[in-house]
Amino acid sequence: MDTTLRDGEQTSGMSFSEDEKLTISKLLLKELRVDRIEVASARVSSGEFKAVSKIIDWATSENLENKVEILTFIDNGISINWMKKSGAKVQNLLSKGSLNHLKHQLKKTPEEHFKDVDLAIRKAYKNNIKTNIYLEDWSNGMKDSKNYVIKFLNFLKNQPVDRILLPDTLGVLNPYETSQYLKEIIGTFPGIHFDFHAHNDYDLSVANTLEAINAGCSGIHTTINGMGERAGNTPMASIVAAIKDFYPGYTINIDEHALYNVSKLVSTFSGFRIPPNKPIVGEYVFTQTAGIHADGDTKKNLYYNNLLPERFGRKRKYALGKTSGKANIKKNIDELGLKLSDENLKKVTQKIIELGDKKEKVTAEDLPYIISDVLNMGSIHNKIKIKSYFLQHMKNKKPSADIKIEIDGKIFSEKGTGDGQFDAFMNALKKLYKTNGYKLPTLTDYSVTIPPGSNSDALCETFITWKNSNKEFITRGLDSDQTVSAIKATEKMLNII
Repeated sequence: MDTTLRDGEQTSGMSFSEDEKLTISKLLLKELRVDRIEVASARVSSGEFKAVSKIIDWATSENLENKVEILTFIDNGISINWMKKSGAKVQNLLSKGSLNHLKHQLKKTPEEHFKDVDLAIRKAYKNNIKTNIYLEDWSNGMKDSKNYVIKFLNFLKNQPVDRILLPDTLGVLNPYETSQYLKEIIGTFPGIHFDFHAHNDYDLSVANTLEAINAGCSGIHTTINGMGERAGNTPMASIVAAIKDFYPGYTINIDEHALYNVSKLVSTFSGFRIPPNKPIVGEYVFTQTAGIHADGDTKKNLYYNNLLPERFGRKRKYALGKTSGKANIKKNIDELGLKLSDENLKKVTQKIIELGDKKEKVTAEDLPYIISDVLNMGSIHNKIKIKSYFLQHMKNKKPSADIKIEIDGKIFSEKGTGDGQFDAFMNALKKLYKTNGYKLPTLTDYSVTIPPGSNSDALCETFITWKNSNKEFITRGLDSDQTVSAIKATEKMLNII
């Protein structure tokens, strides 16, 4: 059962709109093929009621209404009346699974509570509403008041209840305890369908859920992206992959190909960002960064495991950065359909390593720019080199530049000011050239871009159009800094003229 739309919606600071709930319900049941979904808490708000009504209308048209479940409360039939009006057919009744909760929250005896539960179940039965029941705080109940839990289950085994839902409400279990408690419960009540509902407070929800399956639980609860209160719930993608790979004897209906797209959409609707290293659905989990791993992928897939990206409708990528190495870069160049000589491949690799050392993030979209820059560098003879520049921009003062240029092995220095840092650089350069009897071409156009499709700030490309008495020509500079890329374009101009 997926409870993204109920327990997942308890993620701090977010809620879904009616239409978003309907859209996600359709994706869960039709695209992912989840067995059941819990979509709301009864009588919470008018918006919740409208959302449930829309979901039930759609589900009924698809003969899926019995797969849609609502959290309800022991409230003298108010929840059941709410469900009747919405059209919902299945309640997940919230009861107390620990004596501590019962005593201090409800202030009732077990017998009084059981009587209230009995009335709530009977009310549902009379109104053709099926019942499942949560034993809230069941995990602490097993730790501190096991006799109460057993007594409650003995009462429930004679009730018209389809499933008993055992939540680790406060996320206090470890895998050993999960296994121990569930084996005891399932062994004592072998004819009952038990679901396990984990929380991730110790980052153990997936491990505990796997132990629940080992112990014989018939159902498990998940949320998309592990959404939920505090540290969240068991993430669907992670547990689905683990079951398929570690428990081949079990059959589950989830379509793995749909996991990534549904995950992204739910993230967009909720504003709950997916960590980039989140298993299965994170942005970078199928990205090889180390060059040795990319090299191994070309040699009998030495660094592959069973989590192949194609299983989840995704594709393996090779990161570009200081640890990439030639193998990573060659993989990306092959994707572009390009062929480079070993010498040029080394140059491109070195450029990417330099950017990585500056903590710049390089993307595949940046690669054609880097290749173009590297290949063009070799076509210009660098008789003139900009050896250094000191650019300064202070409040209430004009930007200034202090530059040093090498021409045929001799160093020249000059200073200048301007309306901006690059303007100051150009004014210093004009003074230097004028002093030495040379004239610079006129700058007629200046254009700055980043690689189309790039989501990084690693590279900035500057095109400068120059005009002298003979012709108009363009030079190009590439760097992570806009001013520096313009200076590189200017250095090319100096060598051209």
